[in-house]
Amino acid sequence: MSTENEIRAIVSQYTRAADRRDGEALAKLYDPDAVVEVNYRGPEGMEPLGKLSGAAQIAEAMSTAMAPHPPLGWSHHTTYDHVVSIDGNEASIETQFITFDVVGVRKPEGGWPAGTFGAQGTIKPIESGYYHFFFRRTEGTWRIRHMDITHDIPYVF
Repeated sequence: MSTENEIRAIVSQYTRAADRRDGEALAKLYDPDAVVEVNYRGPEGMEPLGKLSGAAQIAEAMSTAMAPHPPLGWSHHTTYDHVVSIDGNEASIETQFITFDVVGVRKPEGGWPAGTFGAQGTIKPIESGYYHFFFRRTEGTWRIRHMDITHDIPYVF
């Protein structure tokens, strides 16, 4: 697999772990001393919202700081427009993201009424912005060493 594809795969693993609220899986993607900085780009410029230091704190935040999904609920992160840069054992990827809140409707006891078609529930965007991941390769393995998350809409962290 090419280095660029390895980097993209880590972003995919990150979004899936975030959707599952799986801090343990997420922590495996980071250097032990990694840093995540969360910002909001608003009308007054960049506003720092918070900082997480170390894979353990990042894992804890993912597992406990985010609200659990409701019954039949899920989040779905999408990333697109990846810009990858590789320089030896250092690499980065900047990508745009949108996160959707997905909540299904429980199937009625007697089954779906005649004529029912398509997805049953709601899908709404809840976050958008940019992820900027910085990686380091150590002993042949790429890990996130720093991550900047910049939200486009007001966000409380």
